[in-house]
Amino acid sequence: MAEFIKIYEENPNPKEIQRVVNVLRDGGLVIYPTDTVYGLGCDITNTRALERIARIKGVKLAKAHWSFICADLSNLSDYVRQIDTATFKILKRALPGPYTFILPGNNNLPKDFKKKKTVGIRVPDNAIAKALVEGLGNPIVSTSIRDEDELLEYTTDPELIYEKWRNLVDIVIDGGYGGNVASTIIDLSEGEPVVIREGKGAVDIF
Repeated sequence: MAEFIKIYEENPNPKEIQRVVNVLRDGGLVIYPTDTVYGLGCDITNTRALERIARIKGVKLAKAHWSFICADLSNLSDYVRQIDTATFKILKRALPGPYTFILPGNNNLPKDFKKKKTVGIRVPDNAIAKALVEGLGNPIVSTSIRDEDELLEYTTDPELIYEKWRNLVDIVIDGGYGGNVASTIIDLSEGEPVVIREGKGAVDIF
């Protein structure tokens, strides 16, 4: 049964953040708030945790398209091939914010992602997500919490999320009501921005 932990975005409690980070380090799965919808995440380097998410989502790990949640752009070069100035300017203008950018991956990707030519990078404008990544010391692999309800694609109430997911994950963070519009996905892997999905982030800034 998952723990249900209240964390306030305005001032995330370092003790509670550390509790969640410890669970992530141990291979746990965590549901946490972002600047768009709630996400399901784990430590990018933990194969067992990644396989658990793949099972839950009903996909093969090798075929999964998940985002890397980063605290900022400083560790981009850990996983992304060198990008040109124009691309970096786009990232600087849009992040942190409700965007996922598809970028060319490099040879340093964790072993479970070695075969991927591209990676999706997210830097959410959310203090809880940022604190988790900073505490962990490397990105969190993340996928959105989708809902089977056709009217409501994403559940926004943390208590309802907990009811549904408590037997599948280790922690559900109550960071307040989430959004119900996912991030805008922009493909920058070929240089010119290509809008893959229009979501919460405006596309007219590109």
